[in-house]
Amino acid sequence: MSDSEPDTRSSPTLEKASGATERGRAGHDPAPEPGVVDGGRAGRFWSTRRVPAIVVGLVLLGAAGLFLYDVAAVRADRPAMRWRRWLADQLATRHLEHGWVVAGAAVAVVLGLWLLVLALTPGLRKSLPMRRAGGVRAGLDRAAASLVLRDRAMEVAGVQSVRVDVGRRRVKARAQSHFRDVDEVRGDLDAALSDGIRQLGLVRKPGLSVHVRRPAKR
Repeated sequence: MSDSEPDTRSSPTLEKASGATERGRAGHDPAPEPGVVDGGRAGRFWSTRRVPAIVVGLVLLGAAGLFLYDVAAVRADRPAMRWRRWLADQLATRHLEHGWVVAGAAVAVVLGLWLLVLALTPGLRKSLPMRRAGGVRAGLDRAAASLVLRDRAMEVAGVQSVRVDVGRRRVKARAQSHFRDVDEVRGDLDAALSDGIRQLGLVRKPGLSVHVRRPAKR
């Protein structure tokens, strides 16, 4: 597997470690799994962005072909194409402060900035880099990570419903508790999700934010 194309795992599973709640409460971080090197710097995966590259390439190829054909026709003592004569006349007669000139320049600037952003940013925001294991670089889909952590959160006693959003830097969990004390549920949920995040094997461990409340009375 090449480094340029990530192995995005869509359905990871977590092994429930015994005593995860007690470790989370005590604040101990278990040792990493054998064969896995924790830490290290690994950037995000870069998107190939084939569609923008193809569109820009086709536009430039078409424009260059038209200009080349017209120049060759003029060199062969044939009249220039009507669109080029019109364009040359507009460029020679219209002032720079004209509305159409300003609008065209603004569009060109916006397109140029868009291409620069695409060239300088990695993209693939939905893929989280994972720790290297056996020389393989893999990525975990954020939606899959949210589903796995949600299943782990639903195993906590007292949790009626929960929503887990996995971002690049933080995991946010919002749960409703229908029995047990809210603070106890929050503590167990924090411990379970912390252990689940550790088992995801991400290079950069995201922060965790847990909110627990009672369901609204009807």
